[in-house]
Amino acid sequence: MLTSLALLGMSFGSVNAAEKHYIVTSDATYAPFDFQDKNNQYIGIDQDLLKAIAKAAGFTVTVKPMAFNAAMQSVASSQADGVIAGTTITNERKAVYDFSDPYYKTGIAWATAKDSKIKSLSDLKGKTVALKTGTAGAEYAESIKDQYGFKITYFSDSDTVYRDVINGNSVATFADLPVLQYTIKNGTALKVQNAKAPFAAGDLGFAVKKGENQALLADFNKGLATIKKNGTYDKIVNKYLSAKASTFTGSAKDNSSLWGILKSNHTAFLSGLKQTMYLTVVGIVLASLWGLFLGILGVSKNALLRGLSTAVIYLFRGMPMLVLAFFLYIGIPAVTGTKISAWTAGILTLVLNEGAYTAAFVRGGFNSVDNGQMEAARSLGLSHSQAMRRVIIPQGLKLMVPSFINQFIITLKDTSLLSAIGILELTQTGTLIVTRNSQGFRVWTLVAMIYLVVITLLTLLSNKVEKRTNA
Repeated sequence: MLTSLALLGMSFGSVNAAEKHYIVTSDATYAPFDFQDKNNQYIGIDQDLLKAIAKAAGFTVTVKPMAFNAAMQSVASSQADGVIAGTTITNERKAVYDFSDPYYKTGIAWATAKDSKIKSLSDLKGKTVALKTGTAGAEYAESIKDQYGFKITYFSDSDTVYRDVINGNSVATFADLPVLQYTIKNGTALKVQNAKAPFAAGDLGFAVKKGENQALLADFNKGLATIKKNGTYDKIVNKYLSAKASTFTGSAKDNSSLWGILKSNHTAFLSGLKQTMYLTVVGIVLASLWGLFLGILGVSKNALLRGLSTAVIYLFRGMPMLVLAFFLYIGIPAVTGTKISAWTAGILTLVLNEGAYTAAFVRGGFNSVDNGQMEAARSLGLSHSQAMRRVIIPQGLKLMVPSFINQFIITLKDTSLLSAIGILELTQTGTLIVTRNSQGFRVWTLVAMIYLVVITLLTLLSNKVEKRTNA
């Protein structure tokens, strides 16, 4: 079963060089370079430039938005052909990636809460600075933290960084100047301290894995030169740096209430919920079958089979689910050179992780059946395997019904972790909406309410199933 899933995943994302079609990853939460608009379309300086460059150079792309680190690692592991994610060209990155000609010059700014009394970098001494992992802003802050004596905390998305500063858990953040200016224009209560003199000015570039996809790099440079010459480049950049944020985020009315956000984003919420439920159902069905198989091995008379079951359960229960997801989606392709789709990696993650927990309670359920049941079955002339199939397993499964239902609910919640590898489920949908409208409290309240409603319905259903089972 697992082998079939893996083989299925290997076929996803393949590139047909003859058609000059490429898979490109991107940061999903980095406005104004990469984000979703009010119509849930991926837009931004990076996205519009990539479309224009592809058209000018005569190639097509499929863009896969995800967290910044995952986007970069997908290229390093050959899961994707290139990445455009507001990536600063540095000597460290040049050791792993080949970069295009620079397409944007930027600088690092630092910002505090709007009412903060901090005015200089010296005021950061002994305090905590919030950073988005893997960004140029984070790298710059890391390079000066000892000089100015501040501590660092990391987050994977920009909005959480901003909220940490606004809520007072940290006192400042560092990021690309256009990114901070955009989010402030969009209503985030931050204040840039060095807008006129950004630090560490650098260039942004499109990246491919070092030594690979040189044709794509050449095509990108060709298209970039063309759109700079014909004026398209300036139009795209000015579109995002000069326009009002409401152009992309929707009206104030749409974002000032729970109902307004739900109404204007209901399609996105429904799509995210649908993906969450799909992952949950497929994941729990396959995990239950896998867990049942491991559980049966765990009560086998064969010591080797019992040991194998125990080892597999120990391995996947002990491995954090997020680590497992990255291992499957990025680690294995980096070693084998074989691509696995994010969806397949996500399902495998759920099957292996949830299946291990399922196997543990399945084994426990079988062991909890009174020993007298086996003795009675054997005294009637049944073999050990017949007794297991006809007596122990049916009784054990009946005892496990509440555990199976509880695991279903746990799996539903665990799907949120798969957003890290680019799966657009409910939690990632919320992150994208927050990146666009900066209404973190309202959006996460809605997401929490949706989860609670679904879990409540599942709980009511489970209670009915349990009553019928025990009747």
